[in-house]
Amino acid sequence: MGAVSKPPSIDPRAAPIHRVDHDLPAVPWAQLQPQALRQRFAQERVWTPEVVREPQFSSRAPAEAAVLVPIVMRDEEGPTVLLTQRTAHLSTHSGQIAFPGGKVDAEDADVQATALREAHEEVGLHPRHVQVIGQLPQYITGSAFWVTPVIALVSPDLELQANPDEVDAVFEVPLAFLMDPANHRQHRMQWQGAERQWFSMPYLENIRTDSGEQAQVERYIWGATAAMLRNFYRLLMAHPAG
Repeated sequence: MGAVSKPPSIDPRAAPIHRVDHDLPAVPWAQLQPQALRQRFAQERVWTPEVVREPQFSSRAPAEAAVLVPIVMRDEEGPTVLLTQRTAHLSTHSGQIAFPGGKVDAEDADVQATALREAHEEVGLHPRHVQVIGQLPQYITGSAFWVTPVIALVSPDLELQANPDEVDAVFEVPLAFLMDPANHRQHRMQWQGAERQWFSMPYLENIRTDSGEQAQVERYIWGATAAMLRNFYRLLMAHPAG
């Protein structure tokens, strides 16, 4: 199936839910810990990405890009994934939940360098806090970005400073939540004469308001971000080669 980034006129929250994968097992807690994650990328795995390409809605030339999938090594609550909400005025994927990342520059040594540079520029995540442990297969968005997800472990003493021109919010979601298919919704919708399909993983974040009260805000993870997380789930559940 193809996951879509938001072309004009689609409201992903209004799309029907085709199914929720309650029947698939969650990644065991022990396999979400830092050493286990390192071993996953150190050992060859037999697996196939579930989502690799979105239906194209952009006529521009393809652009190579990379995103950082930053797994923060929290102790008590368990590892989390650092995500951003993009500002509303950006030309692509505006307002969406995303990983830090962007287009590959000519000066970048490789896609890992791109991901680290973009994370530093977007949210102030310094490379000294980051240990890259692997990559996922390239993912092609509907807006013609050829994206390589770079998986990294991040020290919990990280310091962040979001770039207000690109990022409205920075937040963390438990990795266990994202690696549990019971939280993966599959959607189908007719749009411009074709069926569009994608995943969503809505997450309710507990926040403190300006008045000091507790409240919840929905972080609606969908499209390319959700698709790459789904592929990460498939990798973590894959069997070793041989």
